[in-house]
Formats: sequence, structure tokens, C-alpha cells
Amino acid sequence: MTGFSAFRIFAEALRGNRGWTPHWRKADPAAHYDVVIIGGGGHGLSTAWHLASQNRGLRIAVLEKGPIGLGNTGRNTTVIRANYLLPSNQRFYEYSLRKWESFEQDLNYNAMVSQRGVLNLWHSDGQRDAHIRRGNTIRLSGGDAELLDAAALRDRYKFLDFDNARFPIKGGLWHGRGGTVRHDAVVWAYARAASELGVDIVENCEVTGFEIEAGRCRAVQTTRGRIAADKTAICVAGSSGRLAAMAGLRLPIESHVLQAFVSEGLKPFIDDVIGFGAGHFYISQSDKGGLVFGGDLDGYNSYAQRGNLPMVRHVCAGAMALMPAIGRARLLRSWGGIMDMTMDGSPIIDRLPVEGMFLNGGWCYGGFKSIPGAGDCFARLIVSGEPRPEIAAFRLDRFHRGHLIDEAGAGPWPNLH
Repeated sequence: MTGFSAFRIFAEALRGNRGWTPHWRKADPAAHYDVVIIGGGGHGLSTAWHLASQNRGLRIAVLEKGPIGLGNTGRNTTVIRANYLLPSNQRFYEYSLRKWESFEQDLNYNAMVSQRGVLNLWHSDGQRDAHIRRGNTIRLSGGDAELLDAAALRDRYKFLDFDNARFPIKGGLWHGRGGTVRHDAVVWAYARAASELGVDIVENCEVTGFEIEAGRCRAVQTTRGRIAADKTAICVAGSSGRLAAMAGLRLPIESHVLQAFVSEGLKPFIDDVIGFGAGHFYISQSDKGGLVFGGDLDGYNSYAQRGNLPMVRHVCAGAMALMPAIGRARLLRSWGGIMDMTMDGSPIIDRLPVEGMFLNGGWCYGGFKSIPGAGDCFARLIVSGEPRPEIAAFRLDRFHRGHLIDEAGAGPWPNLH
């Protein structure tokens, strides 16, 4: 692998950038692999790289129905954080955040990891008490959290509507190690590193079925032919239910559309990621100056990568209540991602009832921020068959056992998590 450095960039500029080579090989599928990973997004490629780097000699393929990175990894608001209440969630996301902190050094790739901080606002005494509880839980787990009152926020966030009659801002929970990462660069970094270790990244290869004999998955049927595999790993986000159905399985997952938006480029004025406490709205500002923001799911089941106007209005109403100045900005574009929403709002990383098949899915709103941690844990699960402590609670059978991980306290309604 050709390493990146300031000197290399300077040298290439002098010779017209003629020395750069493609980041990954455009591989054709082989007849057999030790591990086939379905899904060429962040989770699939992270799993492939961790597998290849920890188990030299394994024959690994990543199958993607189109070009890599055009699914949810390229359709999110790029936020990373570890500020959860429930111990099982906080343990895992803290582990993943620490891997984000070493991501660029581990993969020798500039992914614009920016730990600019995440601020979750509170607007009532009840929310204050909930934030205190969450903050204490985070700190007891080894993470970082700080409760700030309105006076501490006013000087830094002068553009917020502190005295809104309905939703006055009374304070916020500050998570300084949270931030953002360039989503496309995450895909490119993992693809480049995995390809260098011999992983075959097979694009434009859609899975159409599984060959199952005596309760074991023997091969994957694709638009590019049959591919035999000793182990098959599913990392397809909102398409998890459809793919599992091809193997005769029904997952406790629904697929919903989550919209995101970006405005025209503006002069820098939002340094952090800010979450509105009186509604599901969050916003940050990109390096290009665009305001990147999002909100709730569209609320109905769908596999479409686009949303509807009522949710656009709902998200923009939250924006106006939080910071009225945004009303004069022009919306540049919007897009939708297919969210794999579980019945308790927490992910599933586990073996499936079909022998030789594994699932990494059900990430709800947490898919992007979990990429490095999930890839590492999933890779180890595939090899050993046993989960690491960080994912021990994310078992598929927890729904049968009644050990749910309901972070939002929303009950068995996937669209409310």
C-alpha cells in the first residue's frame, strides 16, 4: 500500500498527480471463499479489513449490488458519539469511539475525524434530571460528559433562541469527544486497506438467494454466479429483512426512511453538533459551510431512498424553534437512507439460526458511529463464534428471552426509537 504523507502530496502536485493509483482492486468473484460478506458499506468493509488484518490467509470477498458506499454510509449526517444511558449501549459505543480516535493512524487515511463535541440541549426540569442521570452513567463507564447551564451556553451559542416561549433553553449535556467524520472517506479507507490485504471487493454483484443444505448455508447465489462460502456475513442495513427472508428467516426488524438535509454554504458559525431537546432535530456545519441536519423517520415502512414533504416541514420546524436564523438559508439538497429499525431500538450482532450465517444489523440511528467497533467485534464473532463483551447483549435471542435494550423507552414500536 502506498502511504499518504504531506511530502507525497507535495511531490505528486509537482508532477501533475500522475503517481496515484486506484485505491482498491475491481475484483471478479472466485468460486469459493472462506468468508463472504454481503454489503459493501462501512460495516461490510470494516468487517473485511478487521478479518483480513487479524487472520492472514483467509479468503474473503465483499459483495455489493452496486458501487461501494452508496447506501447508508454515504447517506447520513456523519455524527460519531458515545453518550448513551444503558450500560450495554454505552460500553459498545465507547469502544467504537476509541477506535474512531485511532482510525486515521490505523488506516493511514485522512477521514477528517473532527472531535468538535456534541451538545444535547434540555428545556425543562425533567429533561435536566434525565441529562444528569445520563451524564453520570457516561462518566461512571469511563466516558466524558459535562452538564452546562444556560449561562454557560449563551456566550458560545448566540444564534440559539434561548428565550423561546415554548422551548426555552435551560442547559445542555456536553460530550466533548463526539463529533463528525467524512463518511465517503471511511468507505474509501477501509476498501483501500482491505484490498491491499487481499480482500476481493466485488461490485455490481447482487445477492439473489442462498444455497442451504441440512441447515447450513453452503453458497450464495448472485447476479454474477454462484459463490461458495464456508461462512456468510450479512451487513446490509435496511435490506437485512429482505436478505434474511431469502434464507427463510424473519428478523425483528422494520425498514424505514430517514431523511437528511444540507443547506447552501455559509460562513462558519456552528462549531459543534447540536441536538434539540424538544424535538428530534440535530445539526452541524460541514467544512464546505453547508448546514447538515436531520430529524425523525418518515414513520412508515419503506425501501425508498427518499422521503416525503411532511417530514421536511417537521424537521424545518424544529430548526426554526431552535435557531430562527436558519430560516433565511436555502436548502441545497436532501436524501434518504433505509434504516434497519429493531423492536427495541438496539442492534443485533449474532449468529443466525442457519449454520454458517451471521448478522450485523438493526442499527437504527447508530449505524455510522458504530462502524469501526462493529467491524472489529463482528470479525471476531465470525472467526470464533463467540461475542466479545462489547456486543454480548446484542444477541438475536434477547427478544425471546425478554432482555430488551430499550434506550428510548419507546416500547415495541420500531419507528419510535
